[in-house]
Amino acid sequence: MRTAGGGISYPQPGTTALDRLREGELTVRVAMHQPHYLPWLGLLDKIDRCDLFVVLDHVQFERKGWQHRNYVASKNGPVLLTVPVVQRSRDERIMDKSVNNSSPWWEKHSRTLAQHCYRKAPFWDEFGAEITAIYERRWEQLVDLSLATTEFVLNAFGITTPMVRSSELGEFTVQKSELLAQISAKVGATTMLSGDGARAYLDKDVFDRYGIAVEWQNFQHPEYPQHNRKGQEFLPRMAAIDLLLNVGPEGMDLVRQARIAD
Repeated sequence: MRTAGGGISYPQPGTTALDRLREGELTVRVAMHQPHYLPWLGLLDKIDRCDLFVVLDHVQFERKGWQHRNYVASKNGPVLLTVPVVQRSRDERIMDKSVNNSSPWWEKHSRTLAQHCYRKAPFWDEFGAEITAIYERRWEQLVDLSLATTEFVLNAFGITTPMVRSSELGEFTVQKSELLAQISAKVGATTMLSGDGARAYLDKDVFDRYGIAVEWQNFQHPEYPQHNRKGQEFLPRMAAIDLLLNVGPEGMDLVRQARIAD
């Protein structure tokens, strides 16, 4: 969230949401996902469309997933930014994953964003200082870094959906559909919003047992001007800061207008 002086602060994710849950407030629609570093628009769209977002930080870290990397756009094409992590165990949970700070990866990421990709973007002057501030802090835990980048873009786009970490909701020993259904029931949801990638494995019968409806996201990626791609093919699926720095906070309206019903 932004401070009175215009900077960025890093509240403990989920505190407000936990207070609301303890007070018995009803959650109509919940969505869940693993935390992503520099999240893309599909994840922001999911968060924007629910009443509560659960950060799945207690599940296994995916070594080749998006939890520690993402693409940004340059005039020469996509640039992959990867946060190095400490490798301890293949079964390590996201919440336990440490950032490997043995080399200054943050300098490369900050320089790539500030100098090579977005220095001349229309909204860099408005948001550049906050982005740079993220890389001035030495992060020890990957989940904290990922959520800091997520909180930044949510605040910039005016998305106020409360978030809670799954690790704060108790112990869960099940997986896949049973896990998602149990978490939905735990937070008092009547509906779970699911990404389209889960259609292949999600068992709706499990949700029926818990009395929880399933809605599909059906995310449609909008196109927008990319300042460093004039006359070139549009690059989709970049980090959400690409939309923010090219179009500004109102860019989220393009995401909302692109939504279609299931």
